[in-house]
Amino acid sequence: MRTFKIGGVHPPELKLSADREIELLPLPAKVIIPLSQSLGAPSRAAIQKGDLVKVGQLIAKGESFISSNVHSSVSGKVTRIDDVMDSSGYRRPAVLIDVEGDEWEESIDRSPDLKSEITASSEEIIRKIYDMGVVGLGGATFPSHVKLRLPEGKKAEYLLINGVECEPYLTADHRVMLEQGEEVITGIRLLMRALAVEKAFIGIENNKPDAIHHLQQLCIPFPEIEVVPLKVKYPQGGEKQLIKAVTGRETPSGKLPLEVGCVVQNVGTALAVYEAVQKNKPLIDRVVTVTGKKLDRPSNLRVRIGTPVGNLIEYAGGLPEDTGKVISGGPMMGKALSSLDVPVVKGTSGILLMPGIESKRAAPLNCIRCGRCVTVCPMGLEPILLAQLSENFLFEKAEKERIMDCIECGSCQYTCPAGRPLLDYIRLGKNKTGIMIRNRGKK
Repeated sequence: MRTFKIGGVHPPELKLSADREIELLPLPAKVIIPLSQSLGAPSRAAIQKGDLVKVGQLIAKGESFISSNVHSSVSGKVTRIDDVMDSSGYRRPAVLIDVEGDEWEESIDRSPDLKSEITASSEEIIRKIYDMGVVGLGGATFPSHVKLRLPEGKKAEYLLINGVECEPYLTADHRVMLEQGEEVITGIRLLMRALAVEKAFIGIENNKPDAIHHLQQLCIPFPEIEVVPLKVKYPQGGEKQLIKAVTGRETPSGKLPLEVGCVVQNVGTALAVYEAVQKNKPLIDRVVTVTGKKLDRPSNLRVRIGTPVGNLIEYAGGLPEDTGKVISGGPMMGKALSSLDVPVVKGTSGILLMPGIESKRAAPLNCIRCGRCVTVCPMGLEPILLAQLSENFLFEKAEKERIMDCIECGSCQYTCPAGRPLLDYIRLGKNKTGIMIRNRGKK
């Protein structure tokens, strides 16, 4: 069974919602739509307080090369444009809309019929993806049109579709593959045309045999698309780990997947590309897993962007009394939320409710030099060294030790017997080192 070679861990899978079909979350009374929902520069508001908007209407324009458009996910009245707390705890600009009905832009094709015939050219596909605000839905939220505009002299050989979903608890991608597989396949074909590649692989861990079988059947008419079952190992869904597992190619330190002829996209992104190009539908909703051991009804919900997290929890049975943390994402890479009023954004893959006893960290002990963090690091780094350098503000040394290669998977912290907050310090170090590198480039 294919997998990556270096490091990795095997946390409990806990896919509590794997058999729960996608449900449509009722519309909220109001939405909070941040102007920055992708990696890159924030978008600029294209509406004003008091404006009436429809579902799918452009409300913020991505004007930088690495930026994305933002559209209204509801119809109603813009009450204000203000700084609102996001999932990281920072206040950032957002559009607040009171919901009135559900009036959509007339140009959006809302029919359930599959539209599998592709007529758009490569340039038209990329343009539509940009117009509709599609970003990577695997977590990084990198603007999808940027990935498809290859630098001069570069050519992609393979398109890799990430259906791994290796993070414990999360099942949104699994359900998308099962319930909207035909749309995903059409989205993959659109991406292949945009990139002018002749071969695509869909990587899926073998704990999802139903999704593997389903997509294999759907791919029979399309031999250029191959489903690749993968060994269950975290973080199999990392770009470089997926490339290694599927193609055997090693992405060099500091380089992008294109350096080895690959472009990676998430299955949710492939669905969003289908809806954007074939249905003229902006990225205004996404599937979110709401889960937890004590939650009454773990669910997979199709949610409008901007919906408060509290609405999802209420729909899934309400907040259990002994909840210690509410996490956006999964337990390995997710971040704890400070408020249930935080909105769902394009990058929200899951909401995890952790019981109090599991959410409390034990006091960290001294490092015992066991080397486990080094053994499990999928990037071949020395996490304890990077954490110590970051803790002591030695960022130039951290850069030399390849701190920017860290994918923040949390394997080191998960396996540390001393309970050291390795990932916390490395995230701090990456942030500060990144600022240092950018400032150096401005001189």
